Amino acid sequence: MEIALDARMPTYSGGLGVLAGDTLRTAADLGIPMVAVCLLHRRGYFRQTLAPDGEQHEAPEDWPVEELLEPLPGQVTVAVAGRDVRLRGWRYEVRGCRGHTVPVIFLDSRIEDNDEAARAFTDQLYGGDARYRLAQEMLLGLGGVRMLRMLGFGAIRRFHMNEGHAALLTLELLEEQHRGNGHNGVGEHEIEAVREQCVFTTHTPVPAGHDQFPLELAAELLGRGRAPKLRDVFAIDVYRQVLRSDDRFSLPRDALDHDLMLNMTYVALNLSGHVNGVAHRHGEISRLMFAEYSVDAITNGVHAATWIAAPMAAVLDRHVAGWQADNYSLRYALAIPLAEIAEAHAASKRDLLEHVATSTGRRLEPARFTLGFARRATAYKRPDLLFTDLERLRAIARRHGGLQVLYAGKAHPADEGGKALIRDVHAAAETLREDGIEVVWLPDYGTALAAKLVSGVDVWLNTPLPPNEASGTSGMKAAMNGVPSLSTLDGWWIEGHLEGITGWSIGDSGAGAGGAGTSDDEALRARDAASLYDKLEHAVLPCYLEGGDAFLTIRRHAIALNGAFFNSQRMLQQYLQRAYA
Repeated sequence: MEIALDARMPTYSGGLGVLAGDTLRTAADLGIPMVAVCLLHRRGYFRQTLAPDGEQHEAPEDWPVEELLEPLPGQVTVAVAGRDVRLRGWRYEVRGCRGHTVPVIFLDSRIEDNDEAARAFTDQLYGGDARYRLAQEMLLGLGGVRMLRMLGFGAIRRFHMNEGHAALLTLELLEEQHRGNGHNGVGEHEIEAVREQCVFTTHTPVPAGHDQFPLELAAELLGRGRAPKLRDVFAIDVYRQVLRSDDRFSLPRDALDHDLMLNMTYVALNLSGHVNGVAHRHGEISRLMFAEYSVDAITNGVHAATWIAAPMAAVLDRHVAGWQADNYSLRYALAIPLAEIAEAHAASKRDLLEHVATSTGRRLEPARFTLGFARRATAYKRPDLLFTDLERLRAIARRHGGLQVLYAGKAHPADEGGKALIRDVHAAAETLREDGIEVVWLPDYGTALAAKLVSGVDVWLNTPLPPNEASGTSGMKAAMNGVPSLSTLDGWWIEGHLEGITGWSIGDSGAGAGGAGTSDDEALRARDAASLYDKLEHAVLPCYLEGGDAFLTIRRHAIALNGAFFNSQRMLQQYLQRAYA
């Protein structure tokens, strides 16, 4: 549904799209034959502006499609609620470090032959009501396969669905099986043939990440003749007790209750031969959520050449030959002189703070310790955890010469709680300025701003409520730039964390599988906040401010130990071995 390919193309909302873009860049680097399909999203996700009090305002983010993409000949049609919706394709090419290219096909319904409602189907990412969203997923799944076939991609061995947005491609593959076998029934042979072609990656245990639609609406839009087939093939009524007797995960269970609902996650689960989560802990959580299925775990990674800033890349070029083509060789960063790492980071920090001054008018101090926090603004990410005890935070800042915190992130337009969190951070910032604590929320978070943040702050702050962070990738990008994380133990950080070596932990990992924390109760929040303050006061700030080699050594470890593993080359090679083979 979303892919981040170019800062000028707002065809993504956050981490899912950024991961897709990194995956395609890596496939191009490695010469892997791959093609991607996405909706065009002519109006983007949204452009965010913030009022002085932090009130978020959204506006469409139109972009020059004709300048950046190549129009493709031909059209395909998808019947939506009994009327044909025509789709055309636009092509973008991702070029790898050795010249190999991976095509990306964008589907566009803004065609003169369509009525105005149909033209709008591919305009807005994650917009509209359930009817609009289901129509989008029909165009992506059914239309995507038809577009690929029309363009000559007839021998695709694996179809990889990231989340359930494209799950209806399985229905199109089933119909191809029917036509090939000369009958219209759904049998075990057809189902197994489709499963052999399909890979499904679930990216979140959070309810909003699992699309589901009333079966009546699905029957109307897909066609009533398909409704019995959906019920039989996708087992809509079969798995009523998703988590059996385990009541600890009642929230995900409620979200995935699919009685009389077409649940896209279950569509993909039922018709995929390989299913995986995106970190080891997320795999454990997914096996509890989807106990009837075999769920693997392949930990996410990021594209090193995209996310390592120019000053640090120049250092790596001098000391680690071929690191872009072989990310594992980042392990040899252990031999880089600490002074060069310090100089590279200082250059990135100056660049970041200049951007802050230009975009907000706020001038921050290059010598002052700076935390970074940038991700979608939503409740489980807990961007306000740092401000749980303002007096404790003030005392820490006084004792250690002040503190700077840079925030960025958008709240989904329908997420009122997320919008309130942005306002809450602004309110806290106003009360803290005279105490030597500068807090700035940078507007309109996107990949260009993300690149500046992950390379320019001193420590990357991450405070998700376990076990809700499936993986997270921003900390991986920071690590590659020598920026260590201070994070709760969830997602990738459980695997990447070595206390005082690659960064620092907040709290413990007991609030995940087998633990007690699926709601942010006051006691858990107080414990995590106290742990955050303790680590800042007694570990992170003293190490940073002493000015010796200790903090620089942690920077070097972040590159060599985290960067060498949490990259998209390793990730894609694991998909090749375990999912695509």
